Amino acid sequence: MEDNTTIVGLEAPPGKETALAERKERLLRQAEFYRVGIVHARAGIKQGARPEALFHTALDHASWAIRSRVDGLLRPTGISVATIMPFAMTIFGVIKRRQLVKPALGVLLAAAAVAIYVQQRRARTAWQAT
Repeated sequence: MEDNTTIVGLEAPPGKETALAERKERLLRQAEFYRVGIVHARAGIKQGARPEALFHTALDHASWAIRSRVDGLLRPTGISVATIMPFAMTIFGVIKRRQLVKPALGVLLAAAAVAIYVQQRRARTAWQAT
């Protein structure tokens, strides 16, 4: 009976048994790295499909979208969310401590309405200018 356990492409040229053994070892190491990579990929997919991970990803995307919108609104003033956030957190703490949440929400709503009105007015004047 003939032994057919050789790997295709690893036929030994005459007198090159050591090179064949080295190449075989290298291929076996590469195969092991490939298998480990597949195991890691499967674990990553399994972890990413968990409800907590999906919720966290969705929350990250939503917060990024809101921050980019606010940065876009603040861009003409030269201010970014990162520079305002420490001040906003301090003000939020004072409002919460003094129980002024409802009046602050009213002021915030009025400011948002004014900002929307100004933005629409700018868009209208820019459209009419062209």
